[in-house]
Amino acid sequence: MMAAYDLSLVIPCFNEAEGVAQLRERLAAVLPRLRANGSTQLVLVDDGSTDATFALLESAFAGWDDVLLVQHEQNRGLGEALRTGFAHAQGALIVTTDSDSTYPFDEIPALLTLLRPGVDVVTASPYHPGGGLENVPRYRIVLSKGASTLYRLLVDGRIHTYTAMFRVYRREVVEQVPTVSTGYLMVAELLVKAMLAGYQVAEYPAVLRVRRYGTSKAKIIRILRSHLQFMASLLLTRLSRRPLRLRHERAH
Repeated sequence: MMAAYDLSLVIPCFNEAEGVAQLRERLAAVLPRLRANGSTQLVLVDDGSTDATFALLESAFAGWDDVLLVQHEQNRGLGEALRTGFAHAQGALIVTTDSDSTYPFDEIPALLTLLRPGVDVVTASPYHPGGGLENVPRYRIVLSKGASTLYRLLVDGRIHTYTAMFRVYRREVVEQVPTVSTGYLMVAELLVKAMLAGYQVAEYPAVLRVRRYGTSKAKIIRILRSHLQFMASLLLTRLSRRPLRLRHERAH
C-alpha cells in the first residue's frame, strides 16, 4: 500500500482511562514538531478496555486532524493491538510507543534522526551503555534485561535491548516481517525476525522510566514463558539449520 503520510504514530491503549488527559497533553506538545517535518498520522488502538478509555479517547481527540481511533471489542493482547495499528497506519515510517510515559514522546524526533540511509529499525535501548533506568521496579528490570541478555546470546550481542516498544520502523519491515505473538512477546519477536531477515537495526540510548499513572498490565509468568518458548524455537532453528546471518548497525 502506498504511504499517505510521512509518519504514523501507533499507540496501543488498554484500561488507560486515568491517563488519557495526560496522553492528550503530551501528544499536543510533540505533534506540531513532528508535523513541521512531514505529514503525521496518529493511530490510537483501544485493546478492548473495560473502563472508559475509548470514550475518553473519543472526547479528548475530537476535532484533531489525522487521528484514527480503532477499538477491539474485547482484549486481544499487545501483539494484536500492534498489528491492528500497523494495518491502519499509512505512514512511510511507523513509530510505536507506550501510552504510559515510560519513554517521553518528546524524544520521538531524536529517535527519528537515527533512521539514516541503510537503517531499517531504530529501537530504544535502556541497556545500552548510554541508556539508563529511573525508578523502574526490580521485577521489570529482571524480566526485560534478562530476556535481552538471552536474545543477545542467541541473536546478536551488539544489540543491548530487545524488549522496548519505543521504536521507529520503515514501512517495509512491518509489512514483510510476519509475527504471531498476541502478547508482549510481539515486541521482541518483530525485532528478532526483522534482524534475521536482514534488516538493519540501530539503537537509541534511552532512559526507561516507571509509568507515571495507571498500573502495569503485564502478566509476568505468562510473558516469561512466551519469551522462553520463542528462544527455544530460535535455538532449535539455529542448531538444525545454519548459523544466523545478520546485517545491522549500532547507533554511535
